[in-house]
Amino acid sequence: MSTAAPGAPPDIDSLGSLEERIRRIVELVATLRAEREAALAERDSAVAERDAAVEDGRIAEQERAKVQAKLDAVRGDTHSAAAEAQRLRKELEELRGERKQVRTRIEKLLGQMDQLSGS
Repeated sequence: MSTAAPGAPPDIDSLGSLEERIRRIVELVATLRAEREAALAERDSAVAERDAAVEDGRIAEQERAKVQAKLDAVRGDTHSAAAEAQRLRKELEELRGERKQVRTRIEKLLGQMDQLSGS
C-alpha cells in the first residue's frame, strides 16, 4: 500500500503522503467554506424574498382593508340615499294629495262664487 518511490526511506514517504492528505483536506475545507458562504448567501436572499413577500402581503391586506372600508362607506351612503329617496317619495305623495284637496276646495269655492255672481 506504500506509494513510496523505490529507494526512498519509509519515513519520507509517510511524510509526503501526510503532506498530500493535508493539502487535499485544506482544499476540501476551502471548497466547503465557499459552498457554505454560497448557501448562507442563498439563505439570506430567500429570507429577504420571504420578508418582501410578507410585507407585500401586508401592504396588499392594508390596501384590501382600505378598499373594503370605502366600499362599506359607499354601501352606507347608498343605504342612506335609498332611505332619503323613500322619504322624499312619501313626502311627494303627501304633497300631491294635499294639492288635490286644495284644488278641489278652490274649485268648490269658485263654483260658489259663480252662483253668487249669477244670482
